[in-house]
Amino acid sequence: MIIIKSAAELDSMRKAGRVVGETMKLLREKIRPGITTQELDRAAESCIRELGGVPAFKGYMGFPASICTSVNEQVVHGIPGRRKLRDGDLLSVDVGAIVEGFVGDAGFSAAVGEVSEEARRLLEATRGALDAGIAKAQPGGRLSDISHAIESYVASYGFSVVREYVGHGVGRKMWEEPQVPNFGPPGLGPVLRTGMTLALEPMINAGTFEVEVLEDGWTVVTKDRRLSAYFEHSIAITENGPEILTVAE
Repeated sequence: MIIIKSAAELDSMRKAGRVVGETMKLLREKIRPGITTQELDRAAESCIRELGGVPAFKGYMGFPASICTSVNEQVVHGIPGRRKLRDGDLLSVDVGAIVEGFVGDAGFSAAVGEVSEEARRLLEATRGALDAGIAKAQPGGRLSDISHAIESYVASYGFSVVREYVGHGVGRKMWEEPQVPNFGPPGLGPVLRTGMTLALEPMINAGTFEVEVLEDGWTVVTKDRRLSAYFEHSIAITENGPEILTVAE
């Protein structure tokens, strides 16, 4: 677990976060029917490098791309390729960048053209769940306060929270302790302290919470093949509450 101990370290985290935020902004503008996920990956890598960062995912444990692109029933860790996005698809994108030795990690789901009512509600629920979790990242609280807020928000929509994959600490490494589940009762786990930096990432399924990994060893899909959505931000816990790091200028 990393605890940010200086203004310089926090500034580096902000720089990494801004690179991720700017890259996500670019990708949102490019998402449309007909574009391939590989084209999005190339655009993301160019953006990250032009802004002075290094793609955090590329080569990590053999991952072959700079971003993860997961479509429809794919939850996370989808590998970009020749697949063309189609009208009605739901695309989830995960972006990571390293700047000055620190990592920014964030992602989002987006509608491709006109999507179904279920997809629209799933996007709304997942985005709102992330906001609810961030709001509970307060110094003096408990880690599972975040988890409970996310699960409670999602339950109000009748969707399910993925349990096998969770949020995490982020700092000099992409995945650090503590794990941040998106479910569970409040008031448990480590006390949240000023200087903690966390990546909160609710992964929400329209159907069952159960998932499985495809033969490529990376792509996680819903077991019932129904839709999934995902939103993520890296945050720092400050004396004044949570600060979202992964935003564009």
